[in-house]
Amino acid sequence: MPKPRKMQVSLDATPYYHCTSRCVRRAFLCGFDMVTNKDYEHRRQWVEDRIHLLAEVFCVDVCAYAVMSNHLHLVLHINQQKACALSDLEVCQRWHRLYKGTLLTQQFEQGKALTRAEVEAVKARIEVWRAQLHDISWFMRALNEPIARMANAEDNCTGSFWESRFTSQALLDEKALAACMAYVDLNPVRAKMAATPEDSEHTSIKLRVTQAKNKKQQPTCLYPFVGNPRQPMPEGLPFKLADYLELVDWTGRAIRADKRGAINTSLPPILSRLAIPTAEWLTLTTQFEQRVSTFAGSERAIRLAAEVLGYKKPPGVGQAKRFFA
Repeated sequence: MPKPRKMQVSLDATPYYHCTSRCVRRAFLCGFDMVTNKDYEHRRQWVEDRIHLLAEVFCVDVCAYAVMSNHLHLVLHINQQKACALSDLEVCQRWHRLYKGTLLTQQFEQGKALTRAEVEAVKARIEVWRAQLHDISWFMRALNEPIARMANAEDNCTGSFWESRFTSQALLDEKALAACMAYVDLNPVRAKMAATPEDSEHTSIKLRVTQAKNKKQQPTCLYPFVGNPRQPMPEGLPFKLADYLELVDWTGRAIRADKRGAINTSLPPILSRLAIPTAEWLTLTTQFEQRVSTFAGSERAIRLAAEVLGYKKPPGVGQAKRFFA
């Protein structure tokens, strides 16, 4: 039986989570359906645009994403500190970009005079929204619901478009985070939808590579790379952008059958720092979901997270000893 979300997500364990949503039965999110001869490729842009919008509105940072034919992957970072730092007006403005809110909250945003009782009602509502703005369940809901409505309208049908729940995996340490991000970014390469990571349309790696090639700042809709851990540590991913791009490129070439002969000629620095053997790394970046259960990370990190979330038996300890020792 699936674990309730409160037993899978805890900021005391980690702020990083890998989320996946899949279409029901034969429903096509994107791509070309060989049975019906319908092309749904344009829907990829629907999803990518929505992800970029939600990254601006929510205090949930997008680390990586990939839009596939019948499912999508996201690596998310819950930024509770950012949500708590927002003013009441900022929370209201962000929420109203997605939802209508109430008459009182609309009047509050417009700066109209409110009675004391009305102000208290608005503040109570805003505190609810503040919590929801750093909730990955609300993020995924705000992503999936509009896409489902648009797809059903286009298909002239009703009913469920997505499976009932999105899946989530807690990424407990740097090794798990790097492996999962590379796994997500390389999904199109493994599915033979693209020859190289930089050719993978509608993925975070494509966006990062494009910005890097044009010598621009890192994409504002994605959680930035800020370099290796140090003190004081800026807010962002604990890797160097150049190292990560090199790692994804190396891994993308290594998992292709015609390139396996020379995979060990030059290991990217990030892989050496994370101390993951190449064989285990390639297994993780091609089979992450199959090899990892609810938690991804070292045995110690899994045991601590399981204790925080009230698990009687820590899941995935055996795999952790192999891949994240």
